[in-house]
Amino acid sequence: MNQINVSGLKKNYQTGKVVYEVLKGIDFSVEDGEFVSICGPSGSGKTTLLYVLGGLEPYTAGSISLFGKELNTYTDAEKAKTRSQDIGFVFQFYNLIPNLTVYENILLSSVLGNNKSKDEILPVLDSVGMKDYHAYYPSQLSGGMQQRVAIARCLINDPKIIFADEPIGSLDYKNGIAIMELFKTLNQTYHKTILMVTHNEDTTVYGTRTLHMLDGKVMKDEKNNQ
Repeated sequence: MNQINVSGLKKNYQTGKVVYEVLKGIDFSVEDGEFVSICGPSGSGKTTLLYVLGGLEPYTAGSISLFGKELNTYTDAEKAKTRSQDIGFVFQFYNLIPNLTVYENILLSSVLGNNKSKDEILPVLDSVGMKDYHAYYPSQLSGGMQQRVAIARCLINDPKIIFADEPIGSLDYKNGIAIMELFKTLNQTYHKTILMVTHNEDTTVYGTRTLHMLDGKVMKDEKNNQ
């Protein structure tokens, strides 16, 4: 089953009278359980594509079907509900609230997602190796540990799709590998659909498929050898 269908997708930005074409007619679909890497150099449009797919930015033309419904027909309330319950986001910078503990950061996400149970917080932290640090504050954690907490925050509402934007861009090599292994586990063991933006070709081997972008277009769509 396709969770995402994209057809003729275009995205423009306008500054004064100047129009910048960022996405120039993109077509692809994503099936349930795929791990798709969106790879390309800076300025290729890959982050813009991710934000448009997640409903964070509007698109100029074309069509996006998300969970079987045209994204442009979602009301603002439906988009907000979908982002809090059906989609999880992991960004390059962890965006944890500094004056909340690890547990409280996850609890806040749970409340915003209308997840009433607190019983799932420690198990989710355990699944990313952070259960023993639930009472710590972000400033007491390394970058890799903070990214694990950010992933737990994403997972607490059991999203159908995870959108990850350069999730290891701020990490050293060792921590980056650990986070990529975690994403691979989330995909293969927990069957999470993942769309990950990356400029690093080496990280695409963790996924099942790679979209190669250049100048606002998908130049190649290939399955990865598993």
